[in-house]
Amino acid sequence: MNYTTQMDAARKGIITKEMTVVAEKENMDVEALRELVAEGKIAIPANKNHQSLSAEGVGQGLRTKINVNLGISKDCCDIDKELEKVRVALDMKAEAIMDLSNYGKTEGMRRRIVEMSPAMIGTVPMYDAVGFYDKELKDITVDEFFKVVEKHGEDGIDFITVHAGLNREAIETFKRNKRVTHIVSRGGSLLFAWMELNNAENPFFEHYDRLLDICEKYDMTISLGDAGRPGSTADATDPLQIKELITLGELTKRAWERNVQVIIEGPGHMALNEIEANMLLQKKLCHGAPFYVLGPLVTDVAPGYDHITSAIGGAIAATYGADFLCYVTPAEHLRLPDLEDMKEGIVAAKIAAHAADIAKGIKGAKEWDKAMSKARADIDWETMFDLAIDPVKPRKYRESSTPHHMDSCTMCGKMCSMRTMKKILNGEDINLLRED
Repeated sequence: MNYTTQMDAARKGIITKEMTVVAEKENMDVEALRELVAEGKIAIPANKNHQSLSAEGVGQGLRTKINVNLGISKDCCDIDKELEKVRVALDMKAEAIMDLSNYGKTEGMRRRIVEMSPAMIGTVPMYDAVGFYDKELKDITVDEFFKVVEKHGEDGIDFITVHAGLNREAIETFKRNKRVTHIVSRGGSLLFAWMELNNAENPFFEHYDRLLDICEKYDMTISLGDAGRPGSTADATDPLQIKELITLGELTKRAWERNVQVIIEGPGHMALNEIEANMLLQKKLCHGAPFYVLGPLVTDVAPGYDHITSAIGGAIAATYGADFLCYVTPAEHLRLPDLEDMKEGIVAAKIAAHAADIAKGIKGAKEWDKAMSKARADIDWETMFDLAIDPVKPRKYRESSTPHHMDSCTMCGKMCSMRTMKKILNGEDINLLRED
C-alpha cells in the first residue's frame, strides 16, 4: 500500500521501517507507536531523501530528545569547524542537529550534513533566503521564499522551523502590548521586518497550503516556530506568546488534515513557576502535538552559564510535557559557540532530558541510574565511567588526582562511605589510621 508521509502510513495501518526502528529504540510496542503517530502525538521526522537517517520519535511516552544548533555566520564562516561539530555531536549521541547557517551559499554544507548524519536534521529556511538569492530581505518575493523551502526538502531536511503563526493579527497584538525584549526569534524578527517593509501578510500563514504541499511531498515535519517566544522572564506568558500559540494550534490541525507531521516550538525565557502552566497550555491548545522547548532559561542574569539556566528550565519543562529540548551553550547571547561550548551544552541538555525521563517514568530511565548507583556502591570505577552521560570528564577528574587507596577518591580517602560500608558488610576491618 502506498503512503505519502509517516502520518499517512500510520493512518492506513502501515508499519514503516522508521516506526520499527523507533519502537526498538524506545522498547515500545510498534502498534502502540503507530497509533500515536496517526494521532499526531508522536512525530517521526524522516525526509524521504535522508538516506543515512536512523529514525527517532519525538512525543508522548518517548525519551526526551535533544537538538544541537550549529552553522556558519558571516563573522564565523569556517565550514570545516562546523562539520567537526557535527561529528562530535553525533559521537555524543545527539538525536537532532539543526543547521542554522545564515551566510552565503549554504547548500553544500547542508547536503554534507545530511549525507553524514544518522541524526534527524532541521533547518530554518528563512535564514537561507537572503544568502540564497543575494538580495535584501525586503526584495525577496513570496515565490522565492517557497523555492528555498522546496530546496531544503530536496536536500533531505527532516524538519523545518517555519514561523507561520506570526500573522498580521499577532503583530497588532505585539504592538498593543509592549515588551522588554521585543521579538527575539531570529526568523521571527526577519519575517516581522519583511511584513512591515512590504505591508504584507506573513507568506507562510497566507499561503500555508503551499507549505503543506512541499512538506507532504518530501515528508518534512513542520516545526511551527514561536516567533513570539519570550526573550526575557519579563515577557513570558504575555499576549503575543499566547496569541501565537492559539494560531499554531489551528495550523496544527490543518497540517494533520494533510497528513503532515507537526512539532510545536515553545518558550525561551520563563520563571520557574510559570513553566508547568505553559506546558499544559501548549498541549491543550495544540492538541497534544510534540512540544520542542528552547530552554526555557529560568533567569536572565547568567551570561556565560546559560547552559545551566536552560537545563534547569528544560528539566522542569520536560517533566510537565515537553518532548524535545533545544540545547543552549555557555556562549548563548555572546558569540557563535565553539566546539567546547557545544560539548558543554549537549551534556547539560542530556542531563535535563534524562532527569525528566526519570520523573515521567520512561522505560529504562531509572534502571540506568540504579546501575550507576550499584557501581558506586561496588566502587567499580570502570563501570561508573561507562555508564556516565559523558565518560570523558569523570575519567579525567579521577586520573588528575590519584588517591593512596584506589578504592576511594582524594576527597574522602579511607573515610569513603562506600569503602567503609563495603568492608563492614563483608566482615572486614576498615583500617582508618593504619596502612593495610
